Amino acid sequence: MANLILLRHGQSLWNLENRFTGWTDVDLSEEGIKEARTAGKILAKNGISWDIAYTSLLKRAIRTLHIAAAETDCLYTPEARSWRLNERHYGALQGLDKSETSRKYGEKQVRIWRRSYDIPPPMLNPGDPRSPVFEKKYRNIDPKILPMGESLEMTCQRVLPFWNDAIAPLILEGKNVLVAAHGNSLRALVKYLKQIPDSEIPNLEIPTGMPQIFEMRQDLSVARDFYLS
Repeated sequence: MANLILLRHGQSLWNLENRFTGWTDVDLSEEGIKEARTAGKILAKNGISWDIAYTSLLKRAIRTLHIAAAETDCLYTPEARSWRLNERHYGALQGLDKSETSRKYGEKQVRIWRRSYDIPPPMLNPGDPRSPVFEKKYRNIDPKILPMGESLEMTCQRVLPFWNDAIAPLILEGKNVLVAAHGNSLRALVKYLKQIPDSEIPNLEIPTGMPQIFEMRQDLSVARDFYLS
């Protein structure tokens, strides 16, 4: 039985400032660094290791992986990165203060943008400097598939191909896989693995810096899942 280990990055600087982050490549806060280190210590205490790690192209997830791996003496393990594991793209909301945005548009509307399954936030305009097409980290990706904003449903649609093509084959080989990513890309994976209905997914929370273990059967069904402490 193989383990799938999910780890949401520690607190970021914009989490701390209560801003919509999305694909904006902000770093971990001091608290986020502590959370990543604690996650690594928890993994080490429980004897958890992995054969390969996957993460996004955003530094807050990459740093979380490296800090946790250092605590478990797993820095030597192979690592791969994919834009498909990036956070949900918050479109034109990225960089805005969440409280100010609620005052401007109303708490009900902002909650719909943040928590609904199939309603995206306002999209970026094509020429907006925040667009991923202007970032060198995405230069080898077809601009037509890079998002200008996403609902959770759209996030699921880009994450699941990565599960099918990269992660699932390794689980079938009996490999232990760690995924260090983001609240919404991990929600997409958990939704799929646990078959959570669309109507219930807005209530799913993925805590920062807390490793979640999925014990996977050979048919890729979940035997059990739990958070480590």
